[in-house]
Amino acid sequence: MTIPNLITTLRFILTPIFIIYLLNDKLLSALIVFIIAGLSDGIDGFLARALNQKTNIGAYLDPLADKILLISAFIVLPVKSLVPSWLAVIVISRDILILSGVSILFLIKEELTIKPSILSKITTCFQLLTVFIVLSRPYFHSFLQFNIYLFWITAFVTTSSGLHYIYNWFQMIGEES
Repeated sequence: MTIPNLITTLRFILTPIFIIYLLNDKLLSALIVFIIAGLSDGIDGFLARALNQKTNIGAYLDPLADKILLISAFIVLPVKSLVPSWLAVIVISRDILILSGVSILFLIKEELTIKPSILSKITTCFQLLTVFIVLSRPYFHSFLQFNIYLFWITAFVTTSSGLHYIYNWFQMIGEES
């Protein structure tokens, strides 16, 4: 197993720890674990390129680790009244849509290359930023005034990204017929 894939695996391990801290109202501990998980996302990608250790399994594991971390966060955060439920529904729906679409394409296409779009990367950044800002609120009170704007921007880029994936999938499926 490569170093980048080991770092990605760390994100899988950190997700339940992060959620347990959230559920137990240990927001500072949750924030620290979330920051470590977020940093690991950047580090594994950088190392995969720098060490020439890009792997097929890494291409699947990395976005899956992101999805599990973010879906878990957006399930718990509204329960704890930290983000609006409508935002959680948008984020989770998009990720379910992506996972379903990839599964369908995997079944109907002989060869499937997964390459996230720039819009998808921007969406992930805004979702990570939203979780970070929400968890940082008790420590940086100035973030409070930006929350609603951040929620709407995150919802917009998340919806746009989901629609972009749908458009691309119909293009790919159209090539098959």
